[in-house]
Amino acid sequence: MKLLTIIILFISTSVFGQTEFQKDFSEFWTEVNDNYAYLEIQGVNWDKVKEIYQPMTDTIQNRDEFVRFLEIVINELHNGHISLNTNLNSSNKIIPSGSDIFVQRKGDAYFITDIRKNHPSELCGLKPGLQVIKFNGKKIDSLLPGFLPKYTKVYNDDMYEYALNMLFAGTHDKKRVITVLENGVEKDYFPDEFKMPNRSSGLIEFKILTNNIGYIKINNSLFENNLIPAFDAAIDSLRNTSKLIIDLTETPSGGNSAVARAIMGRFIEKEMPYQKHEAFETNFKIRRSWIEYVSPRKSIYGKEVFIIIGHWTGSMGEGIAIGFDGIGSATIVGTRMAGLLGAIEGFRLSQTNIGFQIPTERLYHVNGTPREDYRPRYLEDNIDDTWEKVNELIHMNK
Repeated sequence: MKLLTIIILFISTSVFGQTEFQKDFSEFWTEVNDNYAYLEIQGVNWDKVKEIYQPMTDTIQNRDEFVRFLEIVINELHNGHISLNTNLNSSNKIIPSGSDIFVQRKGDAYFITDIRKNHPSELCGLKPGLQVIKFNGKKIDSLLPGFLPKYTKVYNDDMYEYALNMLFAGTHDKKRVITVLENGVEKDYFPDEFKMPNRSSGLIEFKILTNNIGYIKINNSLFENNLIPAFDAAIDSLRNTSKLIIDLTETPSGGNSAVARAIMGRFIEKEMPYQKHEAFETNFKIRRSWIEYVSPRKSIYGKEVFIIIGHWTGSMGEGIAIGFDGIGSATIVGTRMAGLLGAIEGFRLSQTNIGFQIPTERLYHVNGTPREDYRPRYLEDNIDDTWEKVNELIHMNK
């Protein structure tokens, strides 16, 4: 009886004696363990993550410290589709929506691969092809461990890419200094000294280019249902053009399937599959998969269509790209996309009320290719090369 009492007291102390931060980390870990759809695919050792980080919760004193702690834990999942619904002034900007420069590791060096148009990094003079050697005065190699996973010492390209682009996105409270090597000489650039020009606040832009080519650009509004009538108005205005370009290079954030299906529905004459979903149900991980369809709506635009994608095509933008490719209604041209994993679902921690989102469904092209692995038929390195290829294709088939 005495032994039983001791055991009960021990259990009570270990559970009820926990701080709110210890409880919420345990809850966060469990929600990811039970619901995150990509642990196995990414090869994340989530048990090792718990072993590393759980002891750290013993010393967390306040909510801000806990937010920063969770931000570090999220780096273990190395993908921009996992984020908190709150941040601090010192928090890193999220990728891809908060970034304007795309950097990749080549051998032991780091190079700018792409620059976001009309954003500070382009405005300050940075260009694709430049080798970057320092960020805020420190060598790149010394800063990457802050974003690389700690559960392993063997890093793949996805991990390095995530770490580099988180680093170069910067934090909310500090202006960036990016040092490159030009003609063998170090040169500093100060992107955050430049303000972005005033841009249209509209959901969409459209116009007719030379040679009667229609052009529609979606301004990061795939989560707005009002985009549907705006897109319809654009298509109706451009119905007599000879060809059409749909620009998805500025769609890094979110979106919903209704908007995506409404857009694609203007380009097909019969119901067609455009995306495959896969989820795992119950604690026994019972697999469920299904195909999502798009249906025709209103008048159909039947001319040749080109979809432009880029490193800032994310989430539903990626879904539209693979959808158009799957239904065969457009030629896709561009770089790799943002590679955001799956369809996300929101959760909220019971003690601190901090919300977070993780992908709970895997998404695929109808041909079975994981959405994050999709590559367009015409694969380019950056936005400038993409436009050059689009112009070549348009004029090739006059």
